[in-house]
Amino acid sequence: MTLRQSFIKAVYPAISAVSGWFGKEKNYRQNEGGVKPLQSIYALSFASIANQTNPLQSFIGKKLLLVNTASDCGFTPQLADLQQLHEKYSGSLVVIGFPSNDFKEQEKGSDSEIDSFCKVNYGVNFLMAKKSGVLPGPSQNSLFEWLTRSNKNGWNNEPPAWNFTKYLVDEQGVLVSVFGSTISPLSKELISKL
Repeated sequence: MTLRQSFIKAVYPAISAVSGWFGKEKNYRQNEGGVKPLQSIYALSFASIANQTNPLQSFIGKKLLLVNTASDCGFTPQLADLQQLHEKYSGSLVVIGFPSNDFKEQEKGSDSEIDSFCKVNYGVNFLMAKKSGVLPGPSQNSLFEWLTRSNKNGWNNEPPAWNFTKYLVDEQGVLVSVFGSTISPLSKELISKL
C-alpha cells in the first residue's frame, strides 16, 4: 500500500461522512416502473482477474451488485464494505468488482497487482473482473455497456460518474437500482434493496 493509499484508508470515515451530507439523492436512481431489460444480462459473461470466464447465467436466482473499482481512489475503502456484504449475503447476493482506470488514473496496476492489493489490504475474496473500461467507448466492458444503455437494460443510460458506482440487478436479471460513489455499500438505501 502506498503512502497515499494508507492516507485514504485512514481518512475514509471522514470522506464518507462528508460525502453523505451532500447530494445523496442525486447519486441514487431506481427503476421506478420495474422496466424489464431488452437484452438478457444472462447472455453475458466476464473474465475474472484470474482470467477465468464467468457466465452470468450461473448466477440466475441471485442478486448481482456490480461495482467499478479503483485502488487509488478516496472511495477505495468501500472494498471492505463490499466484502462485508459478500460475507453477509453470500447465499443471495453476488458482488463483482470491475477494476477500471477510467477516472484520473486511479487504477494503474496490473491485474495481479490489483488482486494482491485488494486481498492484502481489504480482505477481498468476492469476484473481481479483469481490469477494463467502464465508460462508453471501444474498451468498455460488455457488462457496463449493458448497465449503461437503455436499449439493453431497459431504462438507464447514465455511465458511472466516478469509481465505486454500484449497480444492483435482481434475481430475474432486472437492473433495479444505481447507487453513486458517495453511497456506502452498507447504507440503509442499498441494504434495504437486498
